[in-house]
Amino acid sequence: MALTQKQVSWLKGVIFVLALLPFIRLIAFTFLDKLGANPVEFITRNTGDWTLYFLCIALAVTPVRRLLSAPWLLKMRRMLGLYGFFYATLHFLTFLWFDHFFDVQEMWKDVLKRPFITVGFIAFVALVPLALTSTNGMIKRLGGKRWQLLHKLVYVIAPIGVLHYYWMKSGKHDLTQPLVFAALVTTLLLARVWWHWSATSRHQVSA
Repeated sequence: MALTQKQVSWLKGVIFVLALLPFIRLIAFTFLDKLGANPVEFITRNTGDWTLYFLCIALAVTPVRRLLSAPWLLKMRRMLGLYGFFYATLHFLTFLWFDHFFDVQEMWKDVLKRPFITVGFIAFVALVPLALTSTNGMIKRLGGKRWQLLHKLVYVIAPIGVLHYYWMKSGKHDLTQPLVFAALVTTLLLARVWWHWSATSRHQVSA
C-alpha cells in the first residue's frame, strides 16, 4: 500500500485536524453550556478517554503498517503520540486546576492517598520525557538506540493508563470500556512479543 510524499503530507494534515476536533468540541461545549450537570467530570472523562484512544492508535501504527505493508504510516506515529500527551496534559490540568485550584501540596496528598490517581500520575509523568524527546534534534542527541529504548516506555505507560481507568471505573461498577481498552492494549503488546520471538527464532535457526 504505497502513497506518494504529497499524499502522505496531505493525509498527515487531515489527521492533525481530526485529532484536534475533540478539543475544539470541548471548547464549544464550554461556551454553549453543554458540559452537563458536572462539567469537571465531563472534561476529566473526555480528556482521559482521548488520551487512551491516542495511545492505542499510536501503538496500533506498527501492527497496521506490517499488515498493510504501509511504511508511510510510521510518519503519523509521532504526531499521534504527541496528541496522546496533549490530551493527557489537559486531563492532568483539569485535575490540578478544578479539583485542587493549583494547590500542589493538596494535589500531592490526593496522589498519594488514592491508588487510581497515583497510577494515573505515574503514567503522565512517564509520558513527559517521551514528549520532550520527540523532535529530530533530540533523536540525534540521544542516538537512535537510546531514543528507541526510552520510547519503549510507552509499552509500560499504556497498561498503567488502562489500570488507572479501570480503578476509576470500578468504583462506579462500569467496567465495559476499561476491559475493551485492556483487551486492545494486550493484543497490541502481544503482537510485538510474537514478532520479536519469531524474529529471534529465525535468527537462531539461520545461525
